[in-house]
Amino acid sequence: MDKNDYDVVIIGGGPAGLTAGIYAKRAGLSALLIEKHTPGGQIMITDWIENYPGFPEGLAGYDLTMKMEQQAKNFGLEIIQGDVKSLETDSKIKKINLSDKSVNSKTVIIASGCSPKKLGIPGENTLYGKGVSTCATCDAMFFRNKDVIAIGGGDTAVQETLFLTKFARKVYLVHRRDKLRATKILQDRILSNEKVEMVWDSTATEILGSKSVEAVSVKNVKTGEIKKIEAEGCFIWVGTLPNTEFLNAQIKVDESGFIITNNRMETSAKGIFAAGDVRNTPLRQVSTAVGDAAIAAFCADQYIEGLS
Repeated sequence: MDKNDYDVVIIGGGPAGLTAGIYAKRAGLSALLIEKHTPGGQIMITDWIENYPGFPEGLAGYDLTMKMEQQAKNFGLEIIQGDVKSLETDSKIKKINLSDKSVNSKTVIIASGCSPKKLGIPGENTLYGKGVSTCATCDAMFFRNKDVIAIGGGDTAVQETLFLTKFARKVYLVHRRDKLRATKILQDRILSNEKVEMVWDSTATEILGSKSVEAVSVKNVKTGEIKKIEAEGCFIWVGTLPNTEFLNAQIKVDESGFIITNNRMETSAKGIFAAGDVRNTPLRQVSTAVGDAAIAAFCADQYIEGLS
């Protein structure tokens, strides 16, 4: 076998990708994991994970990632940094084209995850990195004793807002509905936090500031009233977009761009599997990503056995 030929190539180094690598190597497969940045995915910047089984006290996302990566390496998984530009999936051997080279594989497991969705409002792009952020763990320390605005209502928005309260003087949490979508335990924590002021039934319409964030214009969706909330930071958590820009038309996706799979994690292209946040799943958590990946690697192994 050529050094650029593999049984399975895994795209993405988050919990799904690392788990797929562990299962692939335990099955005796030659496997390569390609990660665009640093292995770990979005949980690398997650402050605290308390719902992953086996860690009753919880643990930092970074720590969980490091444990997963070390476990994968212990089994001999090859991990490289690379940017996948395209896939060629119409033949028995798949071709994965990176920015600097190509590799071949009998199967591919796409575990490329997703990225934060933008609001698409004035000031968002021009002030990104100048007070606008999507990562409290990365940037909260810059807003010590300052007023900030957080936008969103799901688990991520509430968890990150709670982290912000460790640093900020006050956090305005803007949500377009009159109740949060986050799990009950997180709702209880945020609603009882004295540093948080809820801004219900509202959406941000513009982020204001010349050189950095100075205020955010917020519109009440029921009354139409627009008010300006002064703040020095704006954190945005309004959903995610799949990292699927490298896919070809042979792999079917849903209306939001997430990869469609069956219960064996098979995509519409033979020999191509998907796992974790990149696929159309009702729940995007570390535990579901890990489960997806175990199935994907197991079924990839069965697919390879069927080729011979």
